[in-house]
Parts: sequence; C-alpha cells; structure tokens
Amino acid sequence: METNILLLTSEPLARVATKEVLERAGYVVMATGELGTAVDRLHECKADLLMISPYVETITGHEAAKYLQGRCPGMRMLMVAGLLADDRLQNRALLEKMEIFPKPFSGQELLDKVRQVMAR
Repeated sequence: METNILLLTSEPLARVATKEVLERAGYVVMATGELGTAVDRLHECKADLLMISPYVETITGHEAAKYLQGRCPGMRMLMVAGLLADDRLQNRALLEKMEIFPKPFSGQELLDKVRQVMAR
C-alpha cells in the first residue's frame, strides 16, 4: 500500500533533504513551504501523514496541523522539531558558525518514526 506524506516546512534545504530520504524509502511526498499550497495539495491527493515543522510562515505548526487535519480527517500528524543529519545542512551550519541543538537525527531514525506513527 502506498503512503502519501504531506511535508510542510518553510526551510527549503531541510524540505529537500527530508523529501529525498522519504522518497528513497518508497513514500510519495508532496512537499511545500506554504500553508496555502498544502491546502491545495490536499485537494489533489489524500495525505496519510502530515509532517510539519514547529512554525510555518506566520503561525505555529500546531495551528497549521489542526487546520489541515480538519480538511483531511484521519490524517496522522508528526511534528518534526529537529534537523536531519544531511551534509548540506551540516556544511551550511559550519560555514555560518552556527551551533545546532539538539543533535541532528539520521535518515533511518526519521524513517523509523514515520513507520511508528503510521502503525498507530
């Protein structure tokens, strides 16, 4: 069975890296950084899981998630508050002398969490 994931995060590089990990694992990913586009994507295809960051545009991820779930009842939700361990994100942080806390999670840890949420 195919699992459709709606990925909503305003950070472009994190969105690309996360989408790649999920697609390599066989998930169908609709990725966006805007709430309005996420609403449009729900019209195109029912999402099984919403992956969202703590803040999207000018509202909290929680508010955005509840709004989207109201448009797609039964959609599971996963708030991702950390960063994926991806060289592009790590190199950018090093170049900009920015510390990251907590430690970034691996792609496998992300996939394990997605499977756990979908099994509920």
